[in-house]
Amino acid sequence: MQNARITLHLIKQRMQVRANGILLVDSTQTFELREQGYPPRQYFLREEVRMDLLTTSDTTTHCPFKGDTVYFSLGDNKDIAWSYEQPIEGLEAIACKVAFDRESLDAECVMITQMGI
Repeated sequence: MQNARITLHLIKQRMQVRANGILLVDSTQTFELREQGYPPRQYFLREEVRMDLLTTSDTTTHCPFKGDTVYFSLGDNKDIAWSYEQPIEGLEAIACKVAFDRESLDAECVMITQMGI
């Protein structure tokens, strides 16, 4: 998806996210959302995220460019992740995927090398 404000890109890297040393996600199927004025955010498939460790927060927000947001916490770490359950038209690719607040977590990117045949 491309528009003047937001672009989505499929990442060809292995992405891992940890909080307090706990691996929350290890994925090679990540979308990176780039929005003017904000740092890039990676959105992970929910089935790859350790949702059993996260609890739904009372926090909700609305973005006029993406839609309504649901937040998740990990113990005392409040609102470390979020999801757009029903994003606005044109951003369906991030529906129900989970993004993490990388500023408050340990995030690691590991490049995947493609092997030739």
